[in-house]
Amino acid sequence: MLAEIDIGGVFVAPITAYAVCAIPMTLLIRFLLQRSGLARWFWHLSLFDVALYAGVLCLLVRYA
Repeated sequence: MLAEIDIGGVFVAPITAYAVCAIPMTLLIRFLLQRSGLARWFWHLSLFDVALYAGVLCLLVRYA
């Protein structure tokens, strides 16, 4: 459920917490893809990284 987060009396939008949580998850998935050799299948790795981050963020917002 989306609700504001109280940090020291300041309300922070919940998307901020989800965005911060999506970073290590994206880095972990990217690391696993590179270690398994699947990362070389992607033509533009930087574009894939952005798309992967957006996908992880969307899944976090949807199911967390």
